[in-house]
Amino acid sequence: MSTRVLTMLIAAAVSIAAAGCASRPQGPAQAADAFLSAFADHDVQAAADLTNQPEKAGAALTSAWDNLQAEQLTAQLGDARVTGDTATVDYTYEWRLPKERVWKYTGQLQMGRSDGRWSVRWTSANIHPRLGNTQTMQLRATAAPKARVNERSGSDVLVPGTVYRVLFKSGAASSDPAAVATALATQLQRFDEKFTAEAILAAARKAEGGVYQVAILSEFEYEQVGSELLGLPGVTFTKQWDMVPTDRHFAPDLMTQVRKTVIDEVDGRAGWSVVTVNSNGADTDVLMEVDPQAAPSFSLSIDRYVQNAAQRAVDLREEQAMMVVIQPSTGAVLAIAQNEAADADGPVAAAGMYPPGSIFKTVTAAAAMTAGRATPDTVVPCPSRIVVGERTIPNYNLFTVGDVPMATAYERSCNTAFAKIASELGGTDLGTAAAALGIGPDYAVAGLPTVSGSVPRDDELVQRAEDGIGQGRVLVSPFGSALMAATVANGSTPVPYLISGHPTEVSGARTTLSPQVVDGLRAMMRKVVLGGTAERIRDQGEVYGKTGEAEVEGGSHAWFVGYRGDMAFATLVVRGGSSDNAVAVTRDMLTALPAGY
Repeated sequence: MSTRVLTMLIAAAVSIAAAGCASRPQGPAQAADAFLSAFADHDVQAAADLTNQPEKAGAALTSAWDNLQAEQLTAQLGDARVTGDTATVDYTYEWRLPKERVWKYTGQLQMGRSDGRWSVRWTSANIHPRLGNTQTMQLRATAAPKARVNERSGSDVLVPGTVYRVLFKSGAASSDPAAVATALATQLQRFDEKFTAEAILAAARKAEGGVYQVAILSEFEYEQVGSELLGLPGVTFTKQWDMVPTDRHFAPDLMTQVRKTVIDEVDGRAGWSVVTVNSNGADTDVLMEVDPQAAPSFSLSIDRYVQNAAQRAVDLREEQAMMVVIQPSTGAVLAIAQNEAADADGPVAAAGMYPPGSIFKTVTAAAAMTAGRATPDTVVPCPSRIVVGERTIPNYNLFTVGDVPMATAYERSCNTAFAKIASELGGTDLGTAAAALGIGPDYAVAGLPTVSGSVPRDDELVQRAEDGIGQGRVLVSPFGSALMAATVANGSTPVPYLISGHPTEVSGARTTLSPQVVDGLRAMMRKVVLGGTAERIRDQGEVYGKTGEAEVEGGSHAWFVGYRGDMAFATLVVRGGSSDNAVAVTRDMLTALPAGY
């Protein structure tokens, strides 16, 4: 039984039966109350029987409940006004509709007295004051616009739309699947040169179940090639709603990760309305309308100019190349760029783990300064080779600069100096310094799978010496390395983020570096650019950096990490040889930026 609040303010002229005198005629308020009670209880037959036209009333009352998909009705009685054998009684209805919708309005019941008894004179206005006798009410939903995804400057990078998945089953491509693959490649290469007949055919033959998804096309792209692909043997299409990149070349791997993160959050709150419909099915009036509420757009920290400049720079390399750019003051991830060769291994710019080589000397220097064992001015030996325990550690090409300040050893990337410094540290010193520089903790960045690095405890002398020059067990990602540069620039490690409103959770022990240690690292990184191993980039403004070359099987990785202004970066060219190649890629990125970056 629904709750009804009965407010009966009856005019003085209304004759109300005294208690215990059931044989006397009932008043209009009591008759109206009985009708409202039955209607609110969804007992439409009982309500209809209290009217002068039960058949018409029953159909109309049933239609109201059904077409509104109503879950509950609360009916409230108001004032009654009597004129002879007619009366009007005010009512208030509050409908509870699906999805927590509430519709409340007022109207008047028309009452009449016949043979001394009051009943409801039927009219559709007894359901709603603006409902005509030949009309019905209908509940309508209005879809809300879906959210969009914007990059830092506000332009769209992912928008709601329709995609067409192009599927190829080579076994169904008549007797010449190679010809079909060629036809596919010919049409799809206008969007991306990676679509070659050889690649399509090879992938289709390896596909599980024999069906290979060749491409995902936007509606605009499909309109350009769909007619040419229809009818090709073995080629089929599926059409579905999705979040669609506005530019398939803009950070494609990153956009895939972002899409996975936001896809369940793009729906807004649907609007709804109640309309009247005439006997011909045409809408005649809007009785209630609630506008849809669009979900707010998602804002990415990615900067279009930085991302494009970084992408073009890594795309120039044939080896796997990647770059991460972070804003030190805020932690905003400005760019995650990796070339097609790197894409084959997944999101390696953010989560790939690599030996760091000499860029890790930044951690070793920070550990030595924190432990009070050295300052940038402390003189350290830099012979061509040094023996630590049973391990002989050489400099690159056996160079030597003799006894020099630690800042000079850092500038020249002296392995022997930093191996000795590391060997004299405690077993946890490198790990603690690395964590203070952002390497080691876990960062749960929404939309970006990340790993910062791994710096194990080093209680063994030789292992600690090798780790101190980035050639032992330590591993870092370009993401973690960019955080290291951002920490030096900012003075403390910023919390990285990609999607505004999606905070990053950081776990793992962290300390902070003293201002003296930060100042020392900054001075040494500037020397590397002004006259050291990164001199190639000194014409790009006030750049601070550290180069690295990590020896691995089959060659060496080329690294460069650093910052300029409020932009920190890490560049890795896998098996790229000389660290100068990573410096060159970074320089290409900086030169491509607009003025003011």
